[in-house]
Amino acid sequence: MTAIAAPAPVTAEIRANRVTRSLLGYGVLAGPFYVAVSLAQALTREHFDITRHAWSLLSNGSLGWIQITNFVLSGLMIIAGAVGLARALPQTRWAPRLVGAFGASMIAAGALRADPAMGFPAGTPDGPGTVSWHGIGHLTAGGIGFLCVIAATYVLARHQPRGLALYSRISGTLFLAGFAGIASGNQAPWFTLGFVAAVIVILTWLAVISVRLYRALPCR
Repeated sequence: MTAIAAPAPVTAEIRANRVTRSLLGYGVLAGPFYVAVSLAQALTREHFDITRHAWSLLSNGSLGWIQITNFVLSGLMIIAGAVGLARALPQTRWAPRLVGAFGASMIAAGALRADPAMGFPAGTPDGPGTVSWHGIGHLTAGGIGFLCVIAATYVLARHQPRGLALYSRISGTLFLAGFAGIASGNQAPWFTLGFVAAVIVILTWLAVISVRLYRALPCR
């Protein structure tokens, strides 16, 4: 009879890689989760106009808890992904920290609700609206997080192959352009939709980087 070979023992390195891959998996899931939940609300909630209203406004109204939860869960997944980046790329300290700060800013943005504005939710006067302390906190948290993730794209590009480094820098630049447009206060649909596209670009970047590192780690 042919002897059946015993399975290779699971080494400490393989166990560590499995944990790292699991953490990177959250970096892949964060973007699709956040975008899907936000878009589902944007397309179904009454009086919400995707060409005029930022997704942050979805935190208001009787269903606002959905977007608040979306911010918090997405932020936690991004932080988990950042831990995975730190484990997979020990040669860079700042890129994972900056991505983690981006995730923390999303949690803060959920806790500090954006102010009603631009006629949403129903009954809100058209225009910027009244600015509250939590509204200022929301904008501040978002701004800090956006700058951190932009910086992360450039820092991480230094530790990637040429093609992926270029993709990383382009993603950061496009997100910076979208952020600058919405921060200008211009209420034209082009700026609102441009920022939505920029958010999708930067979350896709995080997913692409996470997938590459995930595949590069042996787990058996």
